Amino acid sequence: MSRPKGFCCPREIIAYAVWAYHRFALSTADVEDLLATRGVIVIREAVRLWVNRFFKRLVAKLGEPRAVVTDKLRSSIKSIKTRAPDADHRAHKGLNNAIEVSHRATRKREKIMSRFKSHRQAQRFLSAHDQINLIFRPRRYQLTANASRHAHSDAFNLWDNYTAEMAT
Repeated sequence: MSRPKGFCCPREIIAYAVWAYHRFALSTADVEDLLATRGVIVIREAVRLWVNRFFKRLVAKLGEPRAVVTDKLRSSIKSIKTRAPDADHRAHKGLNNAIEVSHRATRKREKIMSRFKSHRQAQRFLSAHDQINLIFRPRRYQLTANASRHAHSDAFNLWDNYTAEMAT
């Protein structure tokens, strides 16, 4: 595996991290966890830098868009100006309809998955989620980077042991 100049990881790992970030709409922390399960230790800041750098290369390769169509949400204006400063920003209800229709299946699935039948079911899920979250998300601001990495690997070892017990 070849390493690009100035990078700590091989090209394949960087490509996988950037792909996972964009393909599954993951956060940099989620990509960091995903790579850690595969034995690759990186920090989320490195993932953020990879994503920004390779997004700029992709835009340079494909060319900037001539026009960007969005809804009338004002928060999108700043990101459009930083990502595509020369693009014409069109925020008209009629132009945005085709884009909103393409999101319909995703929104429907999210709505179905977010419902709970009762407060008891929601509480049961949240209590289990909270316990698992405590294992996998240690308080990083209280730990050094090395201690955080050890806590992360310990969490995955604990999870592997737990799931192995569940399977038997």
